[in-house]
Amino acid sequence: MILRPLFAAIGLLCCTLPALADGQVQKLITPADKARLDKYGETRKAALAEAKAGNPAEVKQLDALLAKPLASFSDKDLTGNWKCRTIKAGGLSPLAIYGWFKCKVTDDGSGWRLAKITGSQRTQGRFFDDGEKRAIYLGSGSVNDDRAKPYGSGPQTDQVGYAFRTGASEWRIELPAPYYESKLDIIEFKR
Repeated sequence: MILRPLFAAIGLLCCTLPALADGQVQKLITPADKARLDKYGETRKAALAEAKAGNPAEVKQLDALLAKPLASFSDKDLTGNWKCRTIKAGGLSPLAIYGWFKCKVTDDGSGWRLAKITGSQRTQGRFFDDGEKRAIYLGSGSVNDDRAKPYGSGPQTDQVGYAFRTGASEWRIELPAPYYESKLDIIEFKR
């Protein structure tokens, strides 16, 4: 089939495009993910309201994380190894905070790429500038050792969110309306 190599080349091209604030993300983002970002504020508010009914100790951890002031990405290189954990707010249960796993951020010359490399729920994707204190994350979720599909493969695997830096060695991604389980996934990163 001639089309398979063509689609593979298109997928590879999409994964290697520059992560610049030049509107490139608007060319790549799916209409469904654009809609999720457009509703980010209201989705986040609803998810965090539901999370308040969770375990009080976990609610306290979530509140502390979200109370941290945002810092600029411009003076920080995120490449390297990170410990990361997922927080699920709203949806099937009010709040769930998972344990720490391993993540890695690389820079292939065209921008930062994230890979969650341990744990049963994985993600990999790219960041795009969206102002001094926020970046857009376009990624693909997978389970266990299943190979991640390219971004744009469909709602079951596509991920979109905003990344925020909160300190010299900590940051997070907030993923509104993920396909599975919750209303808001927050991936927290620390070194």
